[in-house]
Amino acid sequence: MIELTQEQQQELALSAVPRLVDPQTKKTYVLISEDVYERLKALLGEDFHPREAYPAVDRAFAEGWDHPKMNDYDRYEELKR
Repeated sequence: MIELTQEQQQELALSAVPRLVDPQTKKTYVLISEDVYERLKALLGEDFHPREAYPAVDRAFAEGWDHPKMNDYDRYEELKR
């Protein structure tokens, strides 16, 4: 168990979705409360892998991704010149 410093507690209070960065690996983590974690765990089950959600996410965002305006987004670097 890791206890937060006073500075970390203040940062936690300011952020809706606190993110933490491991300075060695540069990997980012999202901090959630234990009660939220337990609710997510119950919803997803023990054997859930995020990859299982990819098809549902693709379907949910397909309309926006297939919108003609996304072509401008895909060409952002070219268009900003």
